[in-house]
Amino acid sequence: QVQLVESGGGLVQAGGSLRLSCAASGPTFENYVMAWFRQAPGKEREFVAVIGDRGGYKYYADFAEGRFAISRGNAKNTVTLQMNNLKPEDTAVYYCAADRYINYVASRFKIWGQGTQVTVSS
Repeated sequence: QVQLVESGGGLVQAGGSLRLSCAASGPTFENYVMAWFRQAPGKEREFVAVIGDRGGYKYYADFAEGRFAISRGNAKNTVTLQMNNLKPEDTAVYYCAADRYINYVASRFKIWGQGTQVTVSS
């Protein structure tokens, strides 16, 4: 199965942008649905965005729609999350996840990265 490593987190001012990347190892990356979740302190892990195995299907949480964009490059085994117009409430650890099927619930994803911290200052 694939293994996932996120990068690209950091500290940014409100209104700024960050681009998160998730590098996958393994020969079958193109067979996996990929998603981003996030978890703020004291809160449950929540869905951010998902992309189908060929990249044709994308779906976003309401708070991400219009500000975030998920994409994937199967040739490079990467999935990215471009985040624009960031708000302080976007502060969280962001996780990359993989599974065989489209879904939006954290507990249904089998493979996770270690997470990358995103902090948005006001």
